Amino acid sequence: MKKKVYIIYTGGTIGMVKTEKGYAPYKGYMYKELEAISELKADIMPDYVINEYETLLDSSNMSQQEWTKIAKDIEENYHKYDGFIVLHGTDTMAYTASALSFMLEGLGKPVVVTGSQIPLWEVRNDARENIITALQIAAGYDVPEVSLYFNGKLFRGCRSIKTSSDSLDAFKSPNCPQLADAGVDIEVNYEMIIHNSNKKLSVLEFGDFPIAIVKTFPGMQTDVLENILKPPLKGIIIEAFGVGNIPTRDHNLGRVLKEASDRGVVIIVCTQCFEGDAHIGVYETSRILVEAGAVSGYDMTTEAALAKLYYLFSKNYDVTDIKRLVEENLRGELTKPLFKERQ
Repeated sequence: MKKKVYIIYTGGTIGMVKTEKGYAPYKGYMYKELEAISELKADIMPDYVINEYETLLDSSNMSQQEWTKIAKDIEENYHKYDGFIVLHGTDTMAYTASALSFMLEGLGKPVVVTGSQIPLWEVRNDARENIITALQIAAGYDVPEVSLYFNGKLFRGCRSIKTSSDSLDAFKSPNCPQLADAGVDIEVNYEMIIHNSNKKLSVLEFGDFPIAIVKTFPGMQTDVLENILKPPLKGIIIEAFGVGNIPTRDHNLGRVLKEASDRGVVIIVCTQCFEGDAHIGVYETSRILVEAGAVSGYDMTTEAALAKLYYLFSKNYDVTDIKRLVEENLRGELTKPLFKERQ
């Protein structure tokens, strides 16, 4: 029997058409375009069903609400299909892939997030290949994770970042080998694949928690950060220099961070660098972060750190447990042995 794949179309460039106001999603267009791709009718291709969402979004408008909708959609159709594809805009694709990695607990089937830089309606586009290969991976390969497929490469969802706005090679996984390479053959790096021992899928819906992301820069003013750290903020991701360094010439900064941490604000420190990790305390310029109670994000992407914070807050863990689990590898988002999380 042919494998069956469930396609969720959320919007994004892949199905957009040119309008007077620029590229925009067009209702019903994706059905028509997929029907026109002759390769999808080949015997080696799986059967598919497409669910085009009533409101199609540019991915810039994605939020926790849409992540939950996608996750619940997968849960409701989980036993009917062998794999799942999420067609999505590229701008926040890595955020959604990271979020789904944490929301879909007990995942035992492939969920492939993909899209394109050029819409299907253009004569020359990257959309056709991304869809065709994503379908083959979702149906024919044992990759039971949330992954992101783009331009011949399959990445772990919670390790991916968008690195180019105009190249077809738009995504990278800087601190983690790719899960598969689609060249002449699709070659899967099976040693990298995470298999969940609990195959019963459940969805953890993310709450709407106030979280901020701040990038440090030379001359950053403490007053600005102090305003961001005020209640009701619950968590902040600081993109620091190098291995976790921040400007410390203003001695008030340590006080401001410590006061926020004492109020229960979770402070995660990631690195601005494309590769490598943040490990606070290595240099003197990160000691105030340690003393304030911040935790290292190590080699997590900012996208994964954000999803992980939403996940841990939504689990209703106390701040001590959240800080401990931030530094553990829950979904392959960190280069550490996989942590067996308590249920």
